[in-house]
Amino acid sequence: MRTSPSPRRKMISVAAVSAALFTAATATVATAQEAAAPKAAAVPTAQTEAAPGVTAERLIVGYKSGATEAKSNKAAEADATAKGKEAGEDVDFQRRLGTGAALVDLGADATRADVADVVAEYKADPQVAYVVPDRLNKPQADPNDTEYAKQWDLFEATAGMNVPGAWSTATGSGVTVAVIDTGYVAHTDLAANIVAGYDFISDTAVSVDGDGRDSNPADPGDYYAANECGSGIPASNSSWHGTHVAGTIAAVTNNSKGIAGIAYGAKISPLRVLGKCGGYDSDIIDAITWASGGTVSGVPANANVAKVINMSLGGDGACTSATQSAITAAVNRGTTIAVAAGNDNDNVANHSPGNCNNVISVAATNRTGAKASYSNYGSLVDISAPGGQTSTGTANGILSTLNSGTKTPSTENYAYYQGTSMATPHIAGLAALLKSANSSLTPAQIESAIKTNARALPGACSGGCGAGLADAAKTVAAVSGGGTTTGTTYSSTSAVAIPDNSSAIESAITVSGRTGNAPSALKVAVDITHTYRGDLVISLVAPDGTVYALKSASSSDSADNVNTTYTVDASSETANGTWKLRVQDTAAQDTGTLNSWKLTF
Repeated sequence: MRTSPSPRRKMISVAAVSAALFTAATATVATAQEAAAPKAAAVPTAQTEAAPGVTAERLIVGYKSGATEAKSNKAAEADATAKGKEAGEDVDFQRRLGTGAALVDLGADATRADVADVVAEYKADPQVAYVVPDRLNKPQADPNDTEYAKQWDLFEATAGMNVPGAWSTATGSGVTVAVIDTGYVAHTDLAANIVAGYDFISDTAVSVDGDGRDSNPADPGDYYAANECGSGIPASNSSWHGTHVAGTIAAVTNNSKGIAGIAYGAKISPLRVLGKCGGYDSDIIDAITWASGGTVSGVPANANVAKVINMSLGGDGACTSATQSAITAAVNRGTTIAVAAGNDNDNVANHSPGNCNNVISVAATNRTGAKASYSNYGSLVDISAPGGQTSTGTANGILSTLNSGTKTPSTENYAYYQGTSMATPHIAGLAALLKSANSSLTPAQIESAIKTNARALPGACSGGCGAGLADAAKTVAAVSGGGTTTGTTYSSTSAVAIPDNSSAIESAITVSGRTGNAPSALKVAVDITHTYRGDLVISLVAPDGTVYALKSASSSDSADNVNTTYTVDASSETANGTWKLRVQDTAAQDTGTLNSWKLTF
């Protein structure tokens, strides 16, 4: 509803900000508050913070249009005082925002519990439309890493993984990622995020470092001469493969050099299993076990247990019982495992460990969002991620940390590589972001969240590329309270225009093959573009015609768009049948589109 021709945007004040500001987070929180929780309900941490880990000092309170406090500063001030008294805190009315909402101050000494008490008081008031923290916004500038502009895989709209949009919520802090690979060659754009690892190569012919297993995972180089690794196999320079993978996951970011890592707040534990001509299953199995907190004879206990493992490696054949046993045990210990599907342009069913159970098997896409020409495919692929394709131009590969040495280490540098080896660390990095955002997530929930919140592959894929192209921002938002994380999902991606101030539109999803009733916590994910979401009334219509209200109209909610997930107790409804999302614009001058919606059982 437009009350004047002037622009309607929230006024956000942050000192010395010279770039555009993040606003999406504020809008999301406002949406989440539309269905006020009972006073006794726990207040989520996100509703008490100005930024992750920073307790809010102010709250923005939107009153319903009929409330006296919506128009009278004196009434809003009295209400703030009364709410503070009930919560045992000093709450002061500060000013009226341009949207009509009230800004109230709790003081710099308020704890998270103090803020939660005040939020609960406001949420319990039927005259309050929403209460959200006055969030601390940051410039929406790109990281200052000098090579960031070349990392199309992180940010490009067509085939990037939408990583920057996740960073305001999670950076991977508190999570260790084990990179089971060639080890680590020193690089100043990684060093601050490297923690102790281990060299698991027991065969000195493979290790080429003069000894067997030890606590030094340094990569001495994996070069080999022609025919040294088999008849007809040409010579190869050292790859520094593990260092390239590690940089994609957790290169130090905003350090005015090099590249940005996807989970730049995470730590990398390098585990060396690949040397000259490759590496053996036995060493890889021990590395998986040790990385996830298991015991390996002769190896000291792991002080840096990993909640995520990256394995950008593989071979031919079925997944062996030995490898599967190690993977299953690691997952049971709570570690998520991302594995490359392979680079044979073949069905991943023929290549291990990408065909093992309980892993996230990753296919590679190119810069147009199509399956990369080399990538494996098939029904066992779980997800796709940018892997690059240098045949269409070097800059269309994945840029990451490397070393210039052709045999032994020389100077550090950066280089473009391509492969499912490059796609996999994108998913390992995303898994670290998710675990950082929600530490209670299980490996199964992380995999489900990544797949459920993927977007359709922008380009072609013949043979199966999993759930689509991973979307970091959307997935992190989901596990942080803004979307779905588990269950079987049914979707409608057919866009429907929402006419201005007119009758309701409906979009249908047919659910079949289920037994019994719908769950008591049916998730309804809604993606609507609209220039004044307060105009919208949104409902879920069950197969028998029962209407469940999801969102009411609110003249004080001036933000754009609805991109959130509602929870409905649909336990009295038969699961199978045609479900409908009904959307109506109830006021003039603003229009929008229902882009998509999902039901997760």
